[in-house]
Amino acid sequence: MEKLQYISQGNTMQEQELHIRNALDNGIQWVQVRWKNAPENELISLCETSKKLCSEYQAVCIINDHVQIAKEIDAEGVHLGLDDCSVDEARLVLGENSIIGGTANTLSDVIRRIKEPCDYIGLGPLRFTTTKEKLSPVLGFEGYRNIVEGLKDRSIEIPKIFAIGSVNPEDILPLQEIGIYGVAVSGIITRQPAIINELKKVMI
Repeated sequence: MEKLQYISQGNTMQEQELHIRNALDNGIQWVQVRWKNAPENELISLCETSKKLCSEYQAVCIINDHVQIAKEIDAEGVHLGLDDCSVDEARLVLGENSIIGGTANTLSDVIRRIKEPCDYIGLGPLRFTTTKEKLSPVLGFEGYRNIVEGLKDRSIEIPKIFAIGSVNPEDILPLQEIGIYGVAVSGIITRQPAIINELKKVMI
């Protein structure tokens, strides 16, 4: 599984598509299409376009929240928030081979995600971010460390956890040293898609 995910950004379909194209042009191999409050027909159109683009670049296309759209466009999988449908329900729709990721903010969330089980966990936020309207409590490095230690104390194998929430290049190594698998990045790649190579270089 790729260690660097791009979560799409943009207020219009044109902005979203442009940012996804820029990320793919600069070497991203994993795109999560995320467009909250979008008109449904435009969201479907964006997802269809994104899947085609990802296929051209041999990149993974994940759809945020919308299981049915993910099925209709034959995306590689879906990312579910804590209040979205269950992982089991998503698997029934998408099939056993689909990638299903889940959001988490606390140790109990992570344990729930492991039990469900989902394929990877988006854990955050690392720090304050403007890309999420309903922001969970900020974890900071100490929060990630405490969660990883909490799993070890319970003899639970550390899953593939992606840090999210205003992650910068200099955060990657400290996070991976804590035991975090990878990072999901939105703002910095949207603003500077050329930074993708720098992010990849510092990954263990």
